[in-house]
Amino acid sequence: MAKGGRTALITGSGRNIGRGCAHYLARAGFNIIVNGSSNRTACERVADEVRAIGPDAHVAIADIGDKSAVEAMAEDALKTFGRVDVLINNAAIRPVRSFLDMSDDDLAHVMNVNCYAAVWLSRAFLPGMIENGWGRIVNFSGMNAQEGKAGRPHVTMSKHAVWGLTKALAREFGPKGVTANIISPGTFPGEGTNVQHDGRLRELTEQTPVGRLGKADDIAALVALLCSEEGGFINGQLLQVNGGVVT
Repeated sequence: MAKGGRTALITGSGRNIGRGCAHYLARAGFNIIVNGSSNRTACERVADEVRAIGPDAHVAIADIGDKSAVEAMAEDALKTFGRVDVLINNAAIRPVRSFLDMSDDDLAHVMNVNCYAAVWLSRAFLPGMIENGWGRIVNFSGMNAQEGKAGRPHVTMSKHAVWGLTKALAREFGPKGVTANIISPGTFPGEGTNVQHDGRLRELTEQTPVGRLGKADDIAALVALLCSEEGGFINGQLLQVNGGVVT
C-alpha cells in the first residue's frame, strides 16, 4: 500500500458514526485506517467506500480493549502509511450493570475500551504528530458523563476519564500543533434501525427539541471540521451534539 498524504485512524469505523467519519475524512483527502473488533466484512465495505472516494484505506481488526492488540494495530498503521495524523477514538461499549453488581473485571473492561485505548493510541501516534507539527485527536464522551446514569456506573466513569484525558492532551500538546477535543453525542440509532417501530426511540424523539434523533452525518461533519486546518483553533473543548436534550 502506497504511503503519502495524511492518514486518519478511526476506531469502530465499520458502521454507524465511525463509518460516517470515514466518509467525511476521506472526502477531505485523508487515507483511512478502518478498525473493528471482529466484523471484517463490514470494515472491508467501508474501506472500499473510502477508495471509491479517492484516498487509500486499510483494515485493522483489533479488540481495542486489549493493550497488546492496540499496540500491534498502531505499529501496523505506521508501517502501512508511515504516519497517522488524525486519531478518532470512537469505539465504546455501554453494558448495563448496577454499581453493587459491578465487578472489578467489569470496570476494567469498560475502562480499557472507553478510555485506556485512547491513552494507548495517543501514546503511539503523538510522537509523529509532534515531529510533523500537526495532529488532531478526537475522543468521545456521552450524556452518561454529563448526567450520570443509573445502571451504568462504569460507563459514566470511563467517559469522565476520557474527558479529563482530552483536556490534559489539549494543554500539553496544543503548543506542538496537536489539538484534542471531545464530542458528546445524544441518541444515534444504529444503521437500519426503524425508529417508528421502537417505542423507546419514539419517546426519545419526542423529548429532543429539534424533533429527531441523531444521524451519523451530524457527528461526522463536526469531526471533519475539527480535523481541518480551519478547525485548528478549537482545542480542549467538549462539543455536544444531541439536538438540545442536554444544554
